Formats: sequence, structure tokens, C-alpha cells
Amino acid sequence: MRLQHRLPDPEGSWRPSRALIAVPLGLIGLIVTVDLLTAPNIHLGPLLVVAPTITAVFAGPRLTALIGALAVVAQIVIGLFHGGLWTSNHQAQIIALVVITLFVVAFRSVHEGHQKALSQARWVADVAQKVLLRPLPTRLGPLRIASVYVAAEAGARIGGDLYAAVRTPRGARVMIGDVRGKGLTAVGDAALLLGAYRAAAHRDPPLPRLVAHLQNALYSETEGSSGAEGSEESGQPTGDASAGERFVTAAVLDIPDDEQVLRLINCGHPPPILLRDGEPTELTVRDPALPLGVSGSVTEDDYEAETFPYRDGDLLLLYTDGVIETRDADGVFYPLADRLRAWRETDPQRLAQRLHGDLVVHAGGSLDDDVALVAIARHPVGTAGRNVSSPPSPPPSARRRAGPPSPGS
Repeated sequence: MRLQHRLPDPEGSWRPSRALIAVPLGLIGLIVTVDLLTAPNIHLGPLLVVAPTITAVFAGPRLTALIGALAVVAQIVIGLFHGGLWTSNHQAQIIALVVITLFVVAFRSVHEGHQKALSQARWVADVAQKVLLRPLPTRLGPLRIASVYVAAEAGARIGGDLYAAVRTPRGARVMIGDVRGKGLTAVGDAALLLGAYRAAAHRDPPLPRLVAHLQNALYSETEGSSGAEGSEESGQPTGDASAGERFVTAAVLDIPDDEQVLRLINCGHPPPILLRDGEPTELTVRDPALPLGVSGSVTEDDYEAETFPYRDGDLLLLYTDGVIETRDADGVFYPLADRLRAWRETDPQRLAQRLHGDLVVHAGGSLDDDVALVAIARHPVGTAGRNVSSPPSPPPSARRRAGPPSPGS
């Protein structure tokens, strides 16, 4: 995929309308008219400074300078009309107006530079989001999928929550996760985990082997980063104080096409919720695994996938803790199960959008934590449509040649 390297125009998204430009022009005309009609000892010329000041609120430095120049001309006209252009009073007024206009124009130029930098940063964030957190396909074999992602970081487009879905020869692999912390460290860990997942999941290894691969990939990275910084005197790695506390909670699912079940390994993540006939049921595993990155190097024998019924017509909801930990003004947590039971939604797109909107309302307009939602509806094979990008099932010989990734890779 080739990306266009054209940065956004910071002024292109919004330009001042003629009605707004008419405001400072009208003020200049009004001040000049009233000043000319009043007694010579009443000086309204100093009020002309309001014209360039108001213009700087909605226009760029060029238009602000133009309005300021018109205000200076208007001040000169007032001085000529009253026959005192060369008096110290009118000269002081003109000089003061010029100085203030230059100051306002300089301030607007600096502000516009900051706007351009922010616009470029948002453009980079948009590109990074598309590369890191790719939109999930709306159809994946017999599954219909809808997703929502909201980063709580002010001005951010990406955060520490993540999700991914991959088509395999026998079904679909889905993962949702939540990286501890926020900022660039969380984004880096999310990128690492998503890269490891996408590289391995489509090769269809057994689910325990896939999760072991994710654990080893994350652990080797966090262990390497914590040991990179060490004390030169003692020779012992010190690193970042939080380097040893980096981990990711995750739920990794295998949903086969030819079985009415799903297989789940939960690594310290909030349990998925299965909606059947409008009744929500948490898919709680008997023996949840540790979050990814906490333990050391592991093998597939350290994980066991648990099987749950997942029938045609069922709706599955995956979510991060930002959903259930959202509080209202009184400190009450979001009642997810009660909402799902009351709505009785069967369409994944409607459920994801409705849940997101209700979360924002419950939080009072803004979320304090990243939120990721994935809603998956299962339909009978042949009725939901097959994803055109789904890879065809390779022959057994080709599958054996490709082989699954080793857990230590």
C-alpha cells in the first residue's frame, strides 16, 4: 500500500466567511462615522484597535494585517478631518495602532504555526492508526463484525487498547487487548503485540501455541528494554522503574466455521459476553492465564484453551476495561450487563454504536480511559457472506510445510 505524503492544510478545513469579515470592516466604518460626527474633543480613534484584534480570532495573519492597515488608514482620515494629523495626540494614536496591529499579527503567525504542527501531528496519527489498528472486516466467513475504538488521551487517535481479526483456513482468530499505561510506551507495546499476532495467527497454529508466541515476543521486548539501561558502575540493569510492570491483558479466541463453539484463552482480560436471546452471559474461564509480558519464556503447554458454545444467531461482545470502569458524576460504574439485557440487540453494528454513545453519556461527555469494543454475530454458513480477502484453505501438504511458529520465535 502506498501512502500519499501530502500534509493537511491547517487553514483548508475552515475559512472565514464573508459575514465574519464584515464584522471588523463594519466596526471600522462605524467608529470613523461616529468620530467624524462628534465634537473634536471626543476621540474614538483608539477604538479602531478592536478591528485587527477581532480579526485575529478567526482569520490568518495576512487578513489580520490587512484589517489592521485599514484601521490605520481610518485613523489617518480621522486626523485629517479634524485638522490635527501632525499633532502629538493623533501621531501617538497612529503609532500605538500600528504597534498593536504588528503585535496581533505576530501573535497570530505564531498561533498558526502551532496549528500547522498540530495538524501534521494529527495526520501522522491518522496514518499510524491505519497501520497499527487496522479496521476490522465487517464480514469474516460466517461472522459479522463491528468495532469501535476511542483513545482517551487528549488529542490522540491511538492509545493502548488493541484488537485484530484474522481469517484462517478453518475459521477466524480474534484478539482484543489492553496495554498497561498510556502514551508512546503503550502504543509501542500494542504495535509489538499486533505485529506478532498478525504474523502468526494466519498460519493457524494451535491456540495455546499462538498465545505462547505472543507472550514470548512481548516478554523478550520488555526484558530487553529494561536491561538496556544499566548502571555502568555495578553492571546491573536498572532501566525504567516501570519497565518490569509492562504487561498486556488479552483475550484470544478461535472461532471455527464448522463447529458451533468458540475456544478462548483469557490472559487477565475482562471476560467476553455472549448474548443469546437477549440474555448476557460472561464467558469466564476456569483457569485464567497471567497477562502477557508478566511471566518469562513459556511454551504452549503453559496454556489451555477452554471451549464455549457459540451458535448461529448468538452475539459476542469483546471489550476492554475502559467500558466497565467508566463512571458517572456520582462515581457509579457503567452497568454493562444491565444495558445489554435491556437493549436485546442482535445486530453487531447497532450494538457497538449504541454502546459507545451510551458510554459517553454515562461519563458526562468524555471518557477517562481508552475504550475498544468488538461485536461479533454468528450466522449460518452461506447466509453471512464470505470475506473476499479470506485465504483459501491450503492442501494438507502445504499446511505441513508452512508449519506453525514456534513459541520461542
